[in-house]
Amino acid sequence: MDYAEQDTAGGHEGGYEGGHEGGYAEGVPCWVDAMLPDVEGGKRFYGELFGWTFGEDPGPEYGHYTQAYSEGLPVAALAPKTDGRMPTVWTVYLATPDAAALAGRVKGAGGSMVREAMPVGPFGTMGLAADPEGAVFGLWQGGSHRGFGKSRLPGSYCWAEVYSRDKTVVDPFYENLFGYGVLDLDLGGIDFRTWSPPGAPAGPDTAVGGRSVMSPATDGYSRPETPPHFLVYFNVTDAEATAAAVARLGGRVQLAPHDIPYGRVAVLRDNQGATFAVLED
Repeated sequence: MDYAEQDTAGGHEGGYEGGHEGGYAEGVPCWVDAMLPDVEGGKRFYGELFGWTFGEDPGPEYGHYTQAYSEGLPVAALAPKTDGRMPTVWTVYLATPDAAALAGRVKGAGGSMVREAMPVGPFGTMGLAADPEGAVFGLWQGGSHRGFGKSRLPGSYCWAEVYSRDKTVVDPFYENLFGYGVLDLDLGGIDFRTWSPPGAPAGPDTAVGGRSVMSPATDGYSRPETPPHFLVYFNVTDAEATAAAVARLGGRVQLAPHDIPYGRVAVLRDNQGATFAVLED
């Protein structure tokens, strides 16, 4: 999470967030960040790609964690890797009212904690968890920083899905942990399940994330030899133009723009190696 110049309005638009009192229900994605070798390079790349602006570097006390803004609203953050062995990756954070308690449940359900829940000043409490197959996701208990100021609109986060090998292990983990409602889909041979918050009718209008089984059908999205992981999506107005801009900025088009039932998507890699996707809806 970011710890400088926080906007705590939580004024996201579009889609079902499963929130309450301006916040997020447990298990709903509420934030994303990228761990990069070069934050200044990341600011140039994503500033050009999405039109993001950036807050001041908060200094070593908060790990030089720099917030990104779209139209003045917080949408993501970039942070420097503290160890070259760490992956260059986008991470999605799931909301919780009690990060320490959720960390205990993660371990009890067969997952593990990569980083135990820890307070971050007045901004909230964070942790990094891994599911039973090793896919990493964040936990965020909001304080003065609740999460996105904008989402599901151009230039901001819109979706996340986990790529797994064994759905019989992964599905019960997330669904028991967060009480998600489920809807199974067959997307051109891809075994896919969407997750909706408890109490919401399961379906596309309420889904907040999903699970895809890695197979030859998911090549381009995630190859079978790739470790299980989450893929973060950002909303854009033109997937073709975004893919072209990624290539121009030194990144790579991993999967060219193509149509799915919910819009036009592309899987991209930035110029430092972090993979993400975009959706034009």
